[in-house]
Amino acid sequence: MQWLYLGIGAAVAAVIFFFIGRINGIAYRKKVAEAEIGSAEEQAKRILEESLKTAETKKKEALLAAKEEIIKLKTDADEEMKERRKEISKLERRTMAKEEALDAKTEALEKKEELIQKKAKEADELNEKIKETLSSQIAMLEKIAGYSAEQAKAELLSRMESETKHEMAVRLTAMEAEFRERADSKAKDLIALAVQRCAADHISEIAISVVNLPNEEMKGRIIGREGRNIRTIETMTGVDLIIDDTPEVITLSGFDPVRREIARIALERLITDGRIHPARIEEMVERAQKEVETSIKQAGEKATFETGVHGLNPELIKLLGRMKYRTSYGQNVLRHSIEVSLLSGILADELGADSTLAKRAGLLHDIGKAMTAEVEGTHVQIGIDIARKYKESKEVIHAIEAHHGDVEATSLIALIVQAADAISAARPGARREDLENYIKRLQKLEEIANGFEGVEKTFAIQAGREIRVLVKPEQISDDDMILIARDIARKIENELEYPGQIKVHVIRESRACDFAK
Repeated sequence: MQWLYLGIGAAVAAVIFFFIGRINGIAYRKKVAEAEIGSAEEQAKRILEESLKTAETKKKEALLAAKEEIIKLKTDADEEMKERRKEISKLERRTMAKEEALDAKTEALEKKEELIQKKAKEADELNEKIKETLSSQIAMLEKIAGYSAEQAKAELLSRMESETKHEMAVRLTAMEAEFRERADSKAKDLIALAVQRCAADHISEIAISVVNLPNEEMKGRIIGREGRNIRTIETMTGVDLIIDDTPEVITLSGFDPVRREIARIALERLITDGRIHPARIEEMVERAQKEVETSIKQAGEKATFETGVHGLNPELIKLLGRMKYRTSYGQNVLRHSIEVSLLSGILADELGADSTLAKRAGLLHDIGKAMTAEVEGTHVQIGIDIARKYKESKEVIHAIEAHHGDVEATSLIALIVQAADAISAARPGARREDLENYIKRLQKLEEIANGFEGVEKTFAIQAGREIRVLVKPEQISDDDMILIARDIARKIENELEYPGQIKVHVIRESRACDFAK
């Protein structure tokens, strides 16, 4: 137990000594820190005093430099002021010299003005004397002649007017006769020159194509079992196949040249291939369609290259190519359009007009015929719509509109295209139509209209494109005119076959007559 108390006492003593040692250490470090702080403050004071001394020195140096700079600037300014004063003195001397010269000139001008006024006054006095003398002389002449001045002037003018009118009439008659003679001669020369420089072959197009066969056995294979092959070909192409007794020949009949060309190409490939059955026929027809589309595009591009017309919309070029397979009165429309373009360019060159614009209008004048099978309306109206759609110029649109005389031509380009179109269509062999069939068609057109009650007379005009119907005003009212025009149009559609459209124009005229007695 005694040892326990001794151990505890020793431990307590150790702890006490430990804390005493720590307290002494902290006090020592505090003294060291206070000594260091004092040293740092003395050093800071010393650095601050040195900095102030350095700053004061630099301040004095800067003040000295500024004073020197101010002195230099002042010296320079004084020199500059001296120079400017010298220049101002020179300018003042020059100004004074100019003012003196101006004063001298002003004085001279005033003297001249006085002289001029004096002479003008003398001239006015002289004019008054002349007028008085002239008046007295005129009065004397009037007294001698028995006419006043106005009467004499009127008589002289009347005689001169009469003589001048007679002379002008004679000259105008002679000039008009000479102008007509020269105009006719010039027009003939222009047409002859255009025709000579634009020589083109003309081949009448027909509505059938002929496909040669290697042997007679091929006809049976084309017909197929129970006619399935020939039915497939006709259904896919829309063309009639005529197989008759003509040896080794099949005739393709159809009014659509594009379809007929597709059928011809497909049939020739089937004959060459030898495998003829419905599936193969469909494949060949699709290939032929793609080939014809390519051919159409190439034909359009070739037409623009041949005529030198550039910058056309790609869709217009395709429409031009489609005209390769379109005919009008047996004439190929694309060849006709190319010829009209070339003729228009030649005529425009000779007349001093824009040949590039004339060729463009000539090439596009029949563009509506490429769409007459798909769009209702005349090829003129369709062509106008197409040209407007693809942003053609007003001159080209007007030339298309006026080339058949539907509207009056108001530009030289439109007149040139009209003339070129007439030249191309009037060439021997360019167009063909059975005269007998043509006359029968016009007679049938008039006969249909005459069959309606109240119709007095009918006239088929514009090559059968328009029919004018005169009705009896006492039987047909204004409201009935609309109904009879529609009925005539429907009957024409049902009984006649014709390209484009026919305009039915019903005319009703009322007249009133009386006598004054």
